[in-house]
Amino acid sequence: MKNYKAIFSTFILCFIFWILYTYSGGKVDSEEVVAGIIVSFIVALFSSKFFIREDAFWLFNFKRLGSLIAFIPIYFVELFKANLDVALRALSPKVNINPGIVKIETELKSDYGLSMLANCITLTPGTITMDIVEQKNKCYMYIHWIDVKDKNIEAASDKIKGNFEPWVRRIFR
Repeated sequence: MKNYKAIFSTFILCFIFWILYTYSGGKVDSEEVVAGIIVSFIVALFSSKFFIREDAFWLFNFKRLGSLIAFIPIYFVELFKANLDVALRALSPKVNINPGIVKIETELKSDYGLSMLANCITLTPGTITMDIVEQKNKCYMYIHWIDVKDKNIEAASDKIKGNFEPWVRRIFR
């Protein structure tokens, strides 16, 4: 039996994105709204089981949604700093890199939280998440880092995860 709450919450999220993408200058056409309802329902029907596992309305929780919105400027600041660092390395006459693969520990347990943290790390220049493994009830990530400053797990974890993990933990408890 399908979980109707999961389908409905996925439908709402898809429809919100549909309206945001098709909105054009103060006007929403009725044909686009009808098409959005149909497409959002079909997408929700087939994909809700992949998005929703426990609480169907977890993202519509005010604290989580507020944390997600508050995280966006923090992410852009970290993204800017990483871009600047990589640009300075690329433009310097001496190649100033020490590439390597480091293992970092994370306290996150949920699949969504691990995925968001891995994507935040990968999307900032200079780091790429290669693998996520669970060992002895702890989660670790293997990260390719452009300039390995520390091989100690705790120190490398603090430098790479930075501000990301506390915010991701607030969003995906």
